[in-house]
Amino acid sequence: MRRSRLRARAIGCAYLAALVFAGSTTGTSTQFTTSYRIDSRADRAATLTETFSDRQLAVLEKLNRADLAHLSQLPQLVVPNRWAEDDLAYSMLPLHYEAGVRWPTFVIVYLPGQVFGAYEFGKLVRWGPVSSGGRANPTPSGLFALTWRSAGRASTVNPDWFLRWYFNFGNREGLAFHAYELPGHPASHGCIRLLERDAQWLFEWGQTWTLDSTGTRILQPGTPVFIVGEYGVEGVQPWRSPTWLRQNIALPAPPVTP
Repeated sequence: MRRSRLRARAIGCAYLAALVFAGSTTGTSTQFTTSYRIDSRADRAATLTETFSDRQLAVLEKLNRADLAHLSQLPQLVVPNRWAEDDLAYSMLPLHYEAGVRWPTFVIVYLPGQVFGAYEFGKLVRWGPVSSGGRANPTPSGLFALTWRSAGRASTVNPDWFLRWYFNFGNREGLAFHAYELPGHPASHGCIRLLERDAQWLFEWGQTWTLDSTGTRILQPGTPVFIVGEYGVEGVQPWRSPTWLRQNIALPAPPVTP
């Protein structure tokens, strides 16, 4: 079965690449303009749950690339000076991605910023933080596609690790989106960790591949997954900079081949 999946992925990538057009592109947006401040842990007079509402805490998880359990441990916290009504307003990813307009669903992971964006016909509908592969097992960039999914499965690296809302996008590499802790920096073994709410949403929203009866030929590829750039191994976390957070990222078009 594994050999069949590997062959199907190779066929599917070729088919997917044939559908993606080449050329360069940049995303455009008219996004909410805000400013940010840096709160140090020493300056916090109360716990985060006493200071911020549940919705504000959810925004802080996004901005700081860390789940709630790790937010209070961060030495510095990026906080908006004013709160927007729509979470898309905080996204550095473009609200419109021209290279994705022909796809009903399209996922981008921007590794330098540790963030993902989900697009429907080129329109950003959701974004959130990720934790990609760490220094020893970096997540590769390139064009992939969602394949198969499981509501939960044990990790092949360590069977004691249970991965909820698992959505594979790289059979050969053993890559997948799944829920797991986000410590505020890349820490996975190559997979893309998501907040549980984002992982469950992607699990329900993303499209799997369709295989023929033999399981060796792809009739329809799954949602494209375009992983962009690489994370700087120097340990610099650019989202800790309010100036960096205010910029809009210009995304390239997907490559013709993975």
